[in-house]
Amino acid sequence: MKTVIIKYNAGNVQSVMFALDRLGAPYLLTDDEAEIRSADKVIFPGVGEASTAMAYLRQRGLDQLIPSLKQPVLGTCVGMQLMCRYSEENNTTCMGIFDIDVRRFPAEPGFKVPHTGWNNIHSMRGPLTNGLADNAYVYFVHSYAADVCAETTAVCDYVRPFSAMLHRDNFYAAQFHAEISGDVGQRILENFLRL
Repeated sequence: MKTVIIKYNAGNVQSVMFALDRLGAPYLLTDDEAEIRSADKVIFPGVGEASTAMAYLRQRGLDQLIPSLKQPVLGTCVGMQLMCRYSEENNTTCMGIFDIDVRRFPAEPGFKVPHTGWNNIHSMRGPLTNGLADNAYVYFVHSYAADVCAETTAVCDYVRPFSAMLHRDNFYAAQFHAEISGDVGQRILENFLRL
C-alpha cells in the first residue's frame, strides 16, 4: 500500500511521519501530482494560517488536485479547515470539499483561544471511529472550527459545539491532531489505513 503525505509548506509533518512509522506504514512526503494520484491513501495535514496555506496550494495546483482525488483522503487540523468552503481566518476561500464554513471561536469568559490540549469527542459515527469509546480524548490546537453539519462524524464542545470530524464520500477530516492523540489517534489512523 502506498500512502502519500501532501507536502505544501504548512506546519510540521514530522509527527505524522512518526505516527506512520509507529504503525509500520510506508509513506512518501510529496507535492508531485503523479505521486499523489497514484497513492492508495492520502494524508493532508496542516499547522498554520489558512490564507498562506491556500495561496501555496493554488500556486502548486493542489487546490484543484485534492478535491479531484478518488482514493481515501484524510485532512487534519488546518488541512481539515482548508477542505471546507470558507475560513474566517483572513477571509479565505478554501477548497469546498465540505459544504461548511470555518469560524473563529468568540471571546467567552472561562475559555482560552486557541483551544489547546486534550478534549473529548462524542456523537461519533463512520469507519474512522470504529472501536473508540464515546467521549474519547484527543489533542487539539486551533482558534477556528467548522460548525456542526450533515457531514459531521464527531462533535467536540468548546465555546460552542463544533465538528471534530467530517466525512463526505472518500474525504475524511479531523480537527484534532490524530498523530499525537495517543491510542485514540493511533486507532483513527489505523482505521483510515484499512479503508
